[in-house]
Amino acid sequence: MSKQFLGVIAAIILVFAGIIAFTGHNDKNSSTKGQQPSNHVIGKGSTGVKLVEYGDYECPFCGQYYPILKQVQTEFNDQIFFQFSNFPLVSIHKNAFAGARAAEAASLQNKFWEMHDLLYENQDPNGASGWVASNDPLDQYFVNFAQQLGLNVNQFKQDYTSDKVNGVINADMDAGNKLGITGTPTFFIDGKKVEIGQSVQEFEKVINAEIAKKGSATNSGTTSQTQSTQTNSNSSSQTQSGH
Repeated sequence: MSKQFLGVIAAIILVFAGIIAFTGHNDKNSSTKGQQPSNHVIGKGSTGVKLVEYGDYECPFCGQYYPILKQVQTEFNDQIFFQFSNFPLVSIHKNAFAGARAAEAASLQNKFWEMHDLLYENQDPNGASGWVASNDPLDQYFVNFAQQLGLNVNQFKQDYTSDKVNGVINADMDAGNKLGITGTPTFFIDGKKVEIGQSVQEFEKVINAEIAKKGSATNSGTTSQTQSTQTNSNSSSQTQSGH
């Protein structure tokens, strides 16, 4: 076997190794074994109701829902929990996974929701400009966002490409796939998938109905417990009088 031929084989191996190393920083790059999904929850949740959004930071429909959801969160902050889970549609949105990385990297410095908001507020719904169309969103946009939020930029950049961040996103996607999610935004209220129109009023209708439902169940349980206590008390009184 000639040295020239061996050299060609070695070059091919190096090319494949480079491809593997490069793709190791793209999308589904980390095993989710043992990795827990994200747990980004806000709201005081006095009623116990939870609204969950599976979203994609590049998705134009998620971008359209974003200001509506901000109003809903403000209105129902005391009453419900609101949770965001990652579901980047990587097959159609080239920077969706990158956006999720930015948010999760910021989360490690306790700035998840602030980065979440910046990503949507700087998203171009038509994909004609902004970070969604960038060939280098990290250096061209996300570093600037991190600086705006007062993050340690070096730490942010390290976390952005870390297995930990990628693993969390992949775990969210796995959870979403198990729920049968195919598009974004997808909403669940108390574990039930719901279709909600694009208006504050539509969210109010769905949330208030769930709050009322949960309230009725709680009141019913309390009433039953009270009746049971009264029955036991009466039985005890009758037993004592029998002696």
